[in-house]
Amino acid sequence: MKELYSIFTLQIAKCNRCIKKLKQEEMESFDLKGPHVSCLFYLYKNDGPLTLKELCDVCDEDKAAVSRAVDSLEKNGYVACNSKTEKRYKSPLFLTQKGVETAKGIVEKIDRIVESAGEGVTQENRGIFYETLQIISTNLQRMCDKYGEEL
Repeated sequence: MKELYSIFTLQIAKCNRCIKKLKQEEMESFDLKGPHVSCLFYLYKNDGPLTLKELCDVCDEDKAAVSRAVDSLEKNGYVACNSKTEKRYKSPLFLTQKGVETAKGIVEKIDRIVESAGEGVTQENRGIFYETLQIISTNLQRMCDKYGEEL
């Protein structure tokens, strides 16, 4: 069991480091950082506006990081918010034309990376892997919830 723990934790950590590095390197051409990428990706994939709260939930990032990313994206013309509501956290955010074009390029890069990362893995094994990873993630979250922390 000790060997399984070691393999699991080391490989997950290694994947996480590689993903962060790829995000950083691949997104330099867009002059964007990791949280910007996540915001653009999920706004694009959602096919409609999302509030800041909804964006935090789908990005699985903390409110402050997403808020800073959205502010930057808004200042640079990728994202807009038409609502005059005082509660910005509940106002719908949508991609501008520049945001849509950039997000499309990001999605294409992500698709290529995911395809390359899964090289040599059959569709059946890929499906089993993602299903298993989801179960493990849910179980770990349930265990963390006992400590009053959501990750």
